[in-house]
This record gives sequence, structure tokens and C-alpha cells, in this order.
Amino acid sequence: MDFALSDELLALQSTVRRLAQDKIKPRAREIDLSGEYPQDIFDAFRDADLLGLCIPEEYGGSGAGIFGLTLAIEEVTKYSNVIGLMLLLTRLPTGPLMIAGNEEQKLRYLPAIANGTQRAAFGLSEPGAGSDVAGMQTRATPDPDVEGGWILNGTKCWISGVSQADWFTVFAKTGEPSSRLHDSITAFIVDADTPGVTRPRVDAKMGVKGIDTGEIHFENVHVGPQNVIGAVGGFRVAMLGLNAMRPIVAARGIGLAEGALMYATEYVKNRPAFGKTIAEFQGIQWEIAKCATEIEAARLLTYRSAWLADQGKYTKEYVPQLSMAKYYATEVAVKASGLAVQLLGAAGYMEEHPTEQWYRDARQLTIVEGTSQVQLGLIGKGVLGHDLWWD
Repeated sequence: MDFALSDELLALQSTVRRLAQDKIKPRAREIDLSGEYPQDIFDAFRDADLLGLCIPEEYGGSGAGIFGLTLAIEEVTKYSNVIGLMLLLTRLPTGPLMIAGNEEQKLRYLPAIANGTQRAAFGLSEPGAGSDVAGMQTRATPDPDVEGGWILNGTKCWISGVSQADWFTVFAKTGEPSSRLHDSITAFIVDADTPGVTRPRVDAKMGVKGIDTGEIHFENVHVGPQNVIGAVGGFRVAMLGLNAMRPIVAARGIGLAEGALMYATEYVKNRPAFGKTIAEFQGIQWEIAKCATEIEAARLLTYRSAWLADQGKYTKEYVPQLSMAKYYATEVAVKASGLAVQLLGAAGYMEEHPTEQWYRDARQLTIVEGTSQVQLGLIGKGVLGHDLWWD
């Protein structure tokens, strides 16, 4: 068992770390306050060939895999959860294509993501169907005028990158609307400029400001057979795609936790109180030590899950390990950001310091792509079903 990163991954980590310190750290607070999309950071990623990390080389990517993307996201999220989300969106909507798409679809859509000429978003959640995915109401009915074609009607919500996306991966009911069977749901590629596609709303968010989240509405949207991902009734594509995303979301958690704890630690080393620095109090040292230990535990879970995903081990039997990484790392982010605010005291609550931003941004991570409670349910089922067992 080798815990060392390869030379290639070390070089990637170093490159992204420098970029994060030089370009993201100085811009993080401004992005949060303005809420404007950081096109300059996207351009920097494009120029550094970092938009195709998880995309295979034959489709224009660098082939660094989920592990490579995980490392990159950890580095940038030390300063900005928004920028971690920007990189995450190179994998979330493309995942179903890489798992189940045909060669034509991959050649048409993946190179444009890798070279930065297009962006994409992922349409799964609905106003009445967040964690309860099988309860979705968006429907695809057969197009009477096009063999194998479909007509989409419905609304998707809480879509990250909604305003910037050139195309969407969308899931809709192709079976009976009331059916909760997985074979009644199918994945589609929908170009944003298709007639009937509108983006009527952008949400006002608590945090992660700078990349829009909002709704997509489909009204009699015609989708050709060439834009069906995998087989009709292939809802398993969504689950496999989300399973493979667990380490990537977890990476946002450990990066945010690292950034928050590092900042707070430097603060308490220099803040005088009661005749010495705050850092000299044993109680403060213990809190820092506990948080640092949890960050390292989260890192081990996250790196293992990324390693599993890169081997294609994101099917049912690996769900407990993948979900553990997402659950634990994002909960550690919440804990670390809360500790950072507390260590700074009143100063940590003020916009003068980035701790309040980390505190707001961390809450998103325990909700997106499967809440902490959903992850616990998956882990529990895995243990009960002996997918995770110790003899």
C-alpha cells in the first residue's frame, strides 16, 4: 500500500496550488460580495488546461481522472468554494456521458468542456423532488414526428451553473408519471438554445455566490434520439454518476476545512489575550488538534474514494465507502468553519475576515448531491446488506 502521490499528481497539485494562491485567494472575497461569475478564473483554468482533468485524453482531456480533479478542487477550495464548484461542473454533467454515452455523443460534447468553449449543468432535482429523485414530474413523451425522439415538459431547480451552461444533462420520466421504478426514468442531453428551454429564475443564495443556481423550464422541448444517454429507462446512469461524484464533493469539504483552520490558526498565533497569545492556551490547542485530525481522516476517506472511482468501482457494493467520504468530509467542513469563526471571536463574524464566508459556504456541501442524511442512509443499508462488512 503506497500513500504517496505519483510524480504526475504531485506536479498537478503544485500547479493548482500556485494558481490558487496567485489568482483565487486575492479574488475570493470580491467574488462572494459581488456574486458575479469569475470569468477571469475560468479563463485561467482554460489556459492551464485544468478544465478537462477528468476527461480522457482521447476526448481532449488530460486523463488525470477523478483523483486528479479531487486534488485540484481541494487546493482551490481552500480559498473559494465557488471555484471548487466551477471545477466540479466539468465532471457532474459529463459523468453520465462518460459512463453510458455513445462515441458520437462523447466526441460532440466532451472536447468542448475540456477546452473551455462550452459549459454544462446537471438537471436532476425538482421543486417537489430533491432527495426523492423517483418523485420527479418532468416528463418525456415519444415524439410522434421523429422516430426515437422525445418531447420534454417540466421544471428542474437548484441547478448550479444554470446561467452559464451551453447544454444540460436532464433526467425525465419516460414511463408512467406516477411510477417510482427506476426503469421509468431516462437521461437526455438538452442544448440550452433548443426552442422551449428557458431559465426563468436565478436563486438568491446564502453562500457559494458567483456561480448562479436556478431553474430550467422545458415546454414542449424536442429532443432527438441522438441525445438519449444510454438506454431508455437508464436511471442507473444517474446513480452511477452521483456515486462517482462523492470524492469530488468531499474534496470541496476538505479544502474548505483546511483553508478555514489554517486562517484561524495564524490568527490565534498573533492575537494577544490575558498576557499571551490565544494559541498558547491549551484549550485552543486541543480544538485545533481535534479539527486537524478530522481533516486528515476526511482526506484518507476522500483519496480512497477517488482511487475507487477511477477504477470504475462506483457500483452498489462500493457505495458505503464513497458515501462515507462525502458525508464525513462535508460535515468536517461545517465543523472547521464554525471553529474558525469561534477562534476569531467577534472578528470572525465580520466581513473583514473570510471566516464568515467559509461558514456560509460550508452549509451547502452537506446538502448538494445527496444530503448528509441520504449518505447515512446509504452507508447504513450497505452495512445491513454486508456490502461493507469486516469478516
